[in-house]
Formats: sequence, structure tokens, C-alpha cells
Amino acid sequence: MTAKILLLPGDGIGPEVLDATARVLDWFRRKRGFAVTTDSALIGGAAYEALGTPDPQATIDKAKAADAVLFGAVGGPRWDGLSFDKKPERGLLRLRKDLGLFANLRPALCFGALTDASSLRPEIVSGLDLLIVRELTGGVYFGEPKEITELPDGQKRAVDTQVYTTGEIERIARVAFALARLRAGRVASAEKSNVMVSGVLWRQVVQSVHDREFPDVALSHILADSCAMQLVKNPKQFDVIVTDNLFGDILSDEAAELTGSIGMLPSASLGAKDAQGRQGALYEPVHGSAPDIAGQGIANPLACILSLAMCLRYSFARVDDAVLLEKAVEEVLGQGYRTADIMQPGMTKVGTTAMTDAVIKALDARAA
Repeated sequence: MTAKILLLPGDGIGPEVLDATARVLDWFRRKRGFAVTTDSALIGGAAYEALGTPDPQATIDKAKAADAVLFGAVGGPRWDGLSFDKKPERGLLRLRKDLGLFANLRPALCFGALTDASSLRPEIVSGLDLLIVRELTGGVYFGEPKEITELPDGQKRAVDTQVYTTGEIERIARVAFALARLRAGRVASAEKSNVMVSGVLWRQVVQSVHDREFPDVALSHILADSCAMQLVKNPKQFDVIVTDNLFGDILSDEAAELTGSIGMLPSASLGAKDAQGRQGALYEPVHGSAPDIAGQGIANPLACILSLAMCLRYSFARVDDAVLLEKAVEEVLGQGYRTADIMQPGMTKVGTTAMTDAVIKALDARAA
């Protein structure tokens, strides 16, 4: 069957890095027999400018019909004055919610060639390979009530509600344990059970799922603030970290910086499989829209390209193709090619197009 992938470029550098990734996808279509068709749609600020809404229903419908979504980025200061429901980020949040994308996978992998680019000492990050599994559709970002109210004395009060159910915690825990079985077999569950009742429930449920279904996986519990400290002190102690929406947002960005640049890190957001085995899936770089460099041709496309590798692996079971692409990226870095965000002395500085050219050339060489 022919795969269907929806391309959502979005804002800032999103269109540039997604165009680069589409070139690599086309290589797999031409050279590896990947039967795939693509479509595109508006999302975020671009959708608001054209249609007056950041989350057009037509885009949501296309995403639901696709086998996978490749996403660029949304947001930027030009839309800061909009109301919450019109902000570009609303488009991404709605996609996650409507597609049921409850599991966000964010790997933090330090390529050997970039060890010196990290802000930490090389011996701390050399060989780093951890995976953060973040619950994506619950917690404080979606809990109700979410409001700002006027108090009788003239002050204002803002409320965000942190809420989780047993089922929401169970399903993200299963994802983390299953992935750990394919890795080093260790899961660290991060919460704040010392001060939050949602954290107490989180710890209880994760432990219960482990004891019933995954006793072969090593489980440890860690407070989220301690986890943040340990990520800087000794990140290689972790294999898989499972955590809630808010802490996952923070911890995954921290882990990204350990690798040398947030511009290097991909992510996958996955839903549950239906009776036919179909699964909502969205793949995006972690770096955001970077409006300060948009349109200059200098954005690092590798995080988006590596998101395609995750797409090949998780949505289409093309593991060999995923590994091929990851090795090509590693080879290009080893050859000394660097975009501005990862530039190092003695290396070759290139822009978005030239970096993509180098990846495709490496793929050609490996496939020959």
C-alpha cells in the first residue's frame, strides 16, 4: 500500500527544514522503493494569516487521514498579541489532542563528532543516548479550569489545573517500559510526589504497571527537580525517563542542550493503535520556529531529517531505512560539515541546502 504523509511547514524556519526533509524523503521514494505520497496544509501563524485561525478544520481532517504527519514549527513574536485561542501554538496543541498523540518520544543522542559542542565536559556527554517519554495530552496544559478571573479586591487570579487519571498514566508507562525493553532495560519515572497529589498517583500507577506487566525492566522513581540536576551532573545514568506533560517539556529541552544543540534533536508523538493497526503519528524537530534566522538559509535541517528517520522506524517499520539515514547524518557530521548552531573551529560551515546535499550524497554512497 502507498503511504500517505502530510507535510505541515508552519512558521519561521519550519518551511525551510521541512523542505529539506522532503528532499530526503524523495530520495527514499526514488532509491529505496518507499511508496509514499505527500500532501501539505497550513498550520500555526501561517494558517492564522491566511484563514484567521491557527488550527483549520481542513488541516485537522488531512492529518487524521494521513499515516503520518511531518511538522516544521509554529510561533513567533509577530503573533504575541493574539488571544490564547488564536496563537500559532494552538494549532499544534489541537493536533496532539485531536489525533490522540499521548506519547511524545524525545531522544537525546550525542553524536561523537559533536561531543565538544556540548556545554558540558566531553567525558560527561560522550556516548550519551537517552530517551524521554513525555505524556502529551493530559496534565496542566489541558486541565480545566484554565482561567484568569478578577477578584473582589481588584486583583487577578490565574488557574491552571494539573489532572491525571489512572488510565492516562498507565498507557504512557506501558510505552516507556516497552521501549526500555528495546534499549538498556531501565526506566526512571520523574514526578513531584513530595508536594503534588498528581505526583503521588503517578508514582503509584507507574509502579503498579511495572509490577504487573514489566517486572523484567528496572524501575526507579525520581523527583523531577532532582532529575533536572542529575541530567546535568550525570546524564548517562539514564536510559528511558517517563514523565508528565509539564516536566517532560522542561526536562526534554534540558536534555537537548546536553547534545550540543537543540537544532539536532528530533521527536515523535504517537497515539494508540486502532483495531486496524493504524496509529496517529506526528514527527517534528524540537527546536521551534527560530524566527530570528528564518529565511536566511542557515537553519540546521538535521533535527527535522532525523525526525523523518523516526517516522520511517515507528510509522512504517522501515528500520533499515531509519538506520541508513541516521548513519548518513553521523557520517556528514564526521566529515566536518556544520551549520551555524553547531559550528566548531576547523569545520566546514554550511547552510540548510548544503547540509541537506551532504546528507543525500552520504545516502547515495551508502546505497551504492
